Amino acid sequence: MSNSILSEFDGETGCGCCSCLGFLRQKSEKTVDYVRQLSDQFSQECMLNDSLEETTRSEGAGSFSHLKDYKKLPSFWEKNRLICREVPVKEKTRVRQSQDANGKKMINEYVRECKIGCGSYGKVVLYRSITDGKQYAVKAFYKSRLSKVRVAPSETAMTDVLREVSIMKALEHPNIVNLVEVIDDPESDHLYMVLEYVEGKCICDASGTPGGIGERNAQRYLRDIIAGVMHLHAHNVVHGDIKPENLLVTRSGRVKIADFSVSHCFEDDNDELWRSPGTPAFTAPECCLGLTYHGKAADIWAVGATLYCMVLGYWPFIGDSLQDTYDKIVNCPLSLPEDLDPELKDLLQGLLCKDPMQRSTIRTVAEHPWVVTEDGPIPQSSCKCKLSNSQEGKFHQTPP
Repeated sequence: MSNSILSEFDGETGCGCCSCLGFLRQKSEKTVDYVRQLSDQFSQECMLNDSLEETTRSEGAGSFSHLKDYKKLPSFWEKNRLICREVPVKEKTRVRQSQDANGKKMINEYVRECKIGCGSYGKVVLYRSITDGKQYAVKAFYKSRLSKVRVAPSETAMTDVLREVSIMKALEHPNIVNLVEVIDDPESDHLYMVLEYVEGKCICDASGTPGGIGERNAQRYLRDIIAGVMHLHAHNVVHGDIKPENLLVTRSGRVKIADFSVSHCFEDDNDELWRSPGTPAFTAPECCLGLTYHGKAADIWAVGATLYCMVLGYWPFIGDSLQDTYDKIVNCPLSLPEDLDPELKDLLQGLLCKDPMQRSTIRTVAEHPWVVTEDGPIPQSSCKCKLSNSQEGKFHQTPP
């Protein structure tokens, strides 16, 4: 479902909803506006269409292993030794609203600088800490408002927010935006997520090259995306909304995955889901059918659609309406230029395979010749949880 907060680097920085897709120069501005409207339409339809969701999943279905109750996530992470953070997320239960000497608004020790984004669930504001002097992107939510927004028969938008918090409190990786602090005062209607501020660009704005950002840039960014997704999938987390605007590039050129507002965690390898994920242009074929699907395979498709956009500068499948877009995703063959690098063509065909059972896995993508040709195997990052030398380790090869 496209009901996510905009990524931590948008709004005034030029990366608002679908606006970072302005690099798709082979599409007109009118088309970009249309895709933005398509995403909004998709959100509204999903929020209202409870009857469809009732038919695709019964409330007591035992075949779904995802941890729907976000309250069980912390104990699940700890029991299974899956917490990979060196420094725990700070948690505050008191909100102090004040002003600094210049009259700027403050939340606890954070001084407001400017608004940098907004979305369906809340707003993102740039703050500076008077403690360490660093800038942070702060997501602000109205709890009472989100608790009234139904996103599923038994879930509200607030459920998504609290699930996002629980997942991000356990994860730490150089290619994932870091959650620093959560401020949730029982006496206040606000909940704040204090996040690492990525002072860079979206992947689509990182190059001014017409027709895409160039194969070499796309290759470097893809390696970081793969590393981040590998970490998520190894921890049985499905992101659910991989797309250019949720992939932020730091000033040093590192890509970080942002926005976990539609993410899910699973108890085991059964990653079956039922809620429609993400954004229409990046939605996998099996997710367009109103049935259950496997979240990791859907993430892989979204990675493929993102790579396609980075290399070619336009969406792989787009229609004149939501239904037309879905029809093209499900039924139209993948179109690739004849002069495209054969290895890149093979990679895209594997990522954008319409049959999820035949689609590439994150491991095969990480080992694909086009991915490793220039820079070698994707290096393994250190992780303190039990997966560092087991499940996640199998995705990596030790650099020479």
